[in-house]
Amino acid sequence: MPEEILEPDLPIIDPHHHLWDLRPLMAAFPEPHHPFIAAVALSPYYTFNELHADAVSGHNVIGTVFMECGAFYRAGAEDAFKTVGEVEYVNGVAAQSASGIYGNIRLCDAIIGHADLRLGARAGEVLDALMAASPRFKGIRHAAAWDADPDVLGAPFHAPAGLYLDPTFREGFAELGKRGLTFDAWLLEPQLDDLLSLARAFPDQPICLDHCGTPLGMASYHGKLHARFDTWRARMQEIASCPNVTVKLGGLAMSFAGMPDHGPAAGLSSEVLAAMWRPYIETCIEAFGPDRAMFESNYPVDKWGASYATLWNAFKHLTLGASAQEKRALYAGTAARFYGMEHLLG
Repeated sequence: MPEEILEPDLPIIDPHHHLWDLRPLMAAFPEPHHPFIAAVALSPYYTFNELHADAVSGHNVIGTVFMECGAFYRAGAEDAFKTVGEVEYVNGVAAQSASGIYGNIRLCDAIIGHADLRLGARAGEVLDALMAASPRFKGIRHAAAWDADPDVLGAPFHAPAGLYLDPTFREGFAELGKRGLTFDAWLLEPQLDDLLSLARAFPDQPICLDHCGTPLGMASYHGKLHARFDTWRARMQEIASCPNVTVKLGGLAMSFAGMPDHGPAAGLSSEVLAAMWRPYIETCIEAFGPDRAMFESNYPVDKWGASYATLWNAFKHLTLGASAQEKRALYAGTAARFYGMEHLLG
């Protein structure tokens, strides 16, 4: 039974969701039983209608940020420039929302695309093409998630070990700062030292660490969340000492974290989820502060553990004792500032 929406008037900018149509590809996945694939299979088609239905399901979502996911790439383009198609597609979705036909909500008001920074300085050409594709384009994500245990990530992920340490990657990374673009980082808890090194090497580059640094609780890490918590916390505190890094509070309903360790759409209450996530969320807020932390849905991937409305209720349980100013930052203000969306806040 749907839960009553907590604090329904609190403005929310959802700073991390995807759009895709993976139906033609699902049959090709060699690991149909991998939990991540099972999560994706919940919403193999997630475009405007699905996103809009979730975003207006009770909470006061005023705008969103699209996060790259390798979908709708441009057919026939040179490999390096295929990613421009994703930004072109999402810009159309944003224009559909901005028409006003669907209310005041502004879906995909900011767009995070992808450029392969392993191109080195030539990545700048791709960044220029992405910027030309949409005025809503704000930056990129280049995921570095890797683990020695292949069962952790499964077939969809192919980042090499130590990507953020690679000199050619860093040559490409430097092109972001020349254009005033943001960078979203996704990697796993055992890799957090790589991000710390990157953030220290580029102290003026705005970086957002996705998904609370992705603590692991599956495959060879199953049952080890508690044992690894202190290590995760120490790494997050070190990263928080870098003023150029912001953190996204979410992604914990993904199968990787195992919170919950079953799905899909586990059916747990928001109070149960909040209790499960509290040590991680509170650690991040304490380390980074509300002005460098933002709640995220990570939808539809986090649909593995919760409906959209339940997910945001869980977050609101975690901030019941926060001040109004802290809530404004955590739910909308930090995202608006980081992604250049202040116009949504009036």
